[in-house]
Amino acid sequence: MSFTPNPASSVVHTGHCVEHREIETNLAGAGLRVGIVMARFNKEIGEGLLSGCCHELQRLGVTEVTLATVPGALEIPLTLQTMAQSGRYDALVALGCVIRGETYHFEVVSNESSRGVTDVQLNTGIPIANAVLTVENDAQAEVRMIQKGTEAAQCAVEMANLLKAVK
Repeated sequence: MSFTPNPASSVVHTGHCVEHREIETNLAGAGLRVGIVMARFNKEIGEGLLSGCCHELQRLGVTEVTLATVPGALEIPLTLQTMAQSGRYDALVALGCVIRGETYHFEVVSNESSRGVTDVQLNTGIPIANAVLTVENDAQAEVRMIQKGTEAAQCAVEMANLLKAVK
């Protein structure tokens, strides 16, 4: 079997629009209000995520941060929803860690907490940085916690600014 190119499909695409307005990435956190919901289950990992997140929020200029803690990852979405509906936050962050065990519970908690976070974000229009780690073991979580917390802070600030820019 041979392939013969279609001469009509020889248009070169550069990936850029001819005329467009691009919204630049904005990581300026001054004036933003960020809420954080952290699961207490696997608390040491949660604290590491929180450390990375808070350090980065401060570095980005965010001065108004509220922290709520919940028992576990499945309780995160309801608290995020309540915070989002309050109108007091420009962005939210979900922090937690689900470590695989020997039962199907890992999949249920991982999938449902993630789905819940996404649903809240889409239903309320408030951006949520999902930094609930889903890992095989403690070592994987420890390696990722600071970086993931840092990235969550950046995501929350960037998305809050982006949504303000597109409105």
